[in-house]
Amino acid sequence: MAEIVMLTDDPPTKRLLRRAWPYLRPHSGRIGLALLLSLAESASLVALAPFIGLATDALLARDRDRLLTAIALLAGLVVTQALLARFAATTLAGAGEQVTRSLRERAAERLTDAPLRFIEAHRDGSLLQRATGEIAELSMFVRTALPNLLGVTATLAFTTVMLLGYSWPLTLVIIAVFLPPALLVTRWFAKDAGSAFGAHAGAEATMAGTFTETLDAREELRAAGGMSAWFARFDRDNLATLLTQRRTVVVENRIGAISLVEGAAMAVLLAFGAWLAVGGHLSVATAVVFVLAGRNLFEGFGDLSQLAGEVQTVRAGLARLLDLLTAGAPEPSGNRPLPPRGELLAEEVTFRYEDETEVLRGVSVRFAENAHAGLVGETGSGKTTLSKLLCGLYRPDSGRVTFGGVDLGEASPEEVRRRIALVPQEVHMVSGSIADNLALARGEPGQAEMEKAFETLGIGAFLRGLPQGLDTPAGELSAGERQILGLVRAVLADPAVLILDEATADVDPVTARSLETALARLHDERALIVIAHRPATIELLPRLVGLRDGALDPRYDN
Repeated sequence: MAEIVMLTDDPPTKRLLRRAWPYLRPHSGRIGLALLLSLAESASLVALAPFIGLATDALLARDRDRLLTAIALLAGLVVTQALLARFAATTLAGAGEQVTRSLRERAAERLTDAPLRFIEAHRDGSLLQRATGEIAELSMFVRTALPNLLGVTATLAFTTVMLLGYSWPLTLVIIAVFLPPALLVTRWFAKDAGSAFGAHAGAEATMAGTFTETLDAREELRAAGGMSAWFARFDRDNLATLLTQRRTVVVENRIGAISLVEGAAMAVLLAFGAWLAVGGHLSVATAVVFVLAGRNLFEGFGDLSQLAGEVQTVRAGLARLLDLLTAGAPEPSGNRPLPPRGELLAEEVTFRYEDETEVLRGVSVRFAENAHAGLVGETGSGKTTLSKLLCGLYRPDSGRVTFGGVDLGEASPEEVRRRIALVPQEVHMVSGSIADNLALARGEPGQAEMEKAFETLGIGAFLRGLPQGLDTPAGELSAGERQILGLVRAVLADPAVLILDEATADVDPVTARSLETALARLHDERALIVIAHRPATIELLPRLVGLRDGALDPRYDN
């Protein structure tokens, strides 16, 4: 069986930046500029303490000119720091939005191009959470937390270098008193942070999947009286999410111990600095610089620790997003062109789903370029699976499907779509009008072409009977009416082979007869393969291919 790479609920976060770099590289210039501005802003902030030290020296020396100069320089530095902060935040936010927009596009492309098997193997809500929720969290992080994270990190580095230049013994005392316990607290947090935040993200995705399924199946659940049982399942998923959230809160609260370490280190700094100043080993101005810079150092580390929770959240989300972008890779395909018309042939095709159930077993069937045939058989016999193999949505586990002698796996998906179209039993519409949905057909047909397609199918009266014609909102259509639009959209694409999966199943008898008559006329221009149960539809088909338990049924003209 063709291997399907499954998504991981808690993907690893190791080497995350290296894995994300291919998606960051196109924006490296703007990201680099944002980082430089952030570094300059942090450097100007750190420089405030030395300038305050200069002003203190001038004040103690009663040097009016030096004091005024220091005050002027300090004022200029404050203005410069404010401007740099604004430009750094704006540039970084712009770069971040470019990255998140690019990731959204990549996620949408990946889900669009992903093998149908991959899509069907995962819950819609889980895929939606990764493609939208995780990116939304990343976008919020870039706008709010990332500027603070970069600023705090740079401030810590610059402050440490500056303090070493003033007095390395006092700096080493600060580091010795503050850094070991702070690192212990940080390690305590990091020990369980990855698993806690990853589990919470996975639980939220599971709950989103359950909620999405609830919306999709609400009518069936209400009709069958299954709402209470389904809500019990939703409550279990919701409780699991709550428990994982509590665990993340407990782990995140560990980092609060940094404030105790900060208070103790500040007390040691004040006491030791005062002792050095009284003994004449340290000037008052240097003591002032150490107090101000030390406070920045401790608060910066505290701010960094508070951001640790947000960092872990976005790391878990980014890992899940990268998991989607990697696991949902499209199946390899060639670039061989397909002929405009040709014979559609399945040769000894076998297919299994993830549960190892063999749905098709060595099926071989041939459809000429002007074929008008039906696929018939009991429910579960493999008709829909075979139709998806014939149009290239599935790759067979063994055997092959060819059109005009070319294996569908050797042609690009776009080339296959141009030649072979499938109208599924359940037709989905995008938001907008009927015209908006029909315009999605290849070639972006205009209104005149749309109206002609309805007339070609012999259902022009149906279009004229709609309240707003082509401008009727697609959301107001019934399931049967959506099937009609699916058929019209396929006709507009003008494929060489048109495969219809129960195209008249949800259509009223009058419209169904019109469609069945229209289908009989369509095969003059293309091959037509119809999966059908309605006797009236079957009677119009000159050839029937039967399936039974995943194999050809010898009772039919296969």
